[in-house]
Amino acid sequence: MRLEIALFASCNLQITDSSPDESAVADLRDTANIQTMSQGIESLRAPEPVGAFPHAKRVGDLLFLSGIGPRKRGSKEIPGVTLDASGKIDNSDIETQCRAVFENVRLVLEDAGANWNDIVDVTVFLTNMKRDFPVYNKLYAEYFAGPGKPNPTRTTIEVTALPTPIAIELKVIAALKS
Repeated sequence: MRLEIALFASCNLQITDSSPDESAVADLRDTANIQTMSQGIESLRAPEPVGAFPHAKRVGDLLFLSGIGPRKRGSKEIPGVTLDASGKIDNSDIETQCRAVFENVRLVLEDAGANWNDIVDVTVFLTNMKRDFPVYNKLYAEYFAGPGKPNPTRTTIEVTALPTPIAIELKVIAALKS
């Protein structure tokens, strides 16, 4: 009997069986013991999302944060960014943006019942790797690396643009205590 199992992003378990033995499929479902609980989380302290998505989503003991930028809640202000009259970036301070992003991540984590040391993985999007990576990397070590800090896995990616005029965005996964 050939069984195929696929776990989709929506956390639905689909089991297809090439033979009609439904009891084997039911046994596999029981054995897998997969929880599909999924809960969207909105922070009342972090900046509003720029699209139709929650700040975070909890699935079992994992917390997945949507991309978090340096904006301020309730305004269009972006710490570390000065825009010209046409709305294009006139000046950008990556250190200020990094610190604002890290603070916004902390707010979402706390509002979701997690804390900074629950972080297990970070994906960082930078719009100018050559210019911004040295400062970002120094600050990253200050916040994330070493004794008493989360020391997560990390991926840093350069992108040509982000949805708002920002230089950095973080996507974070945290492991929650049961």
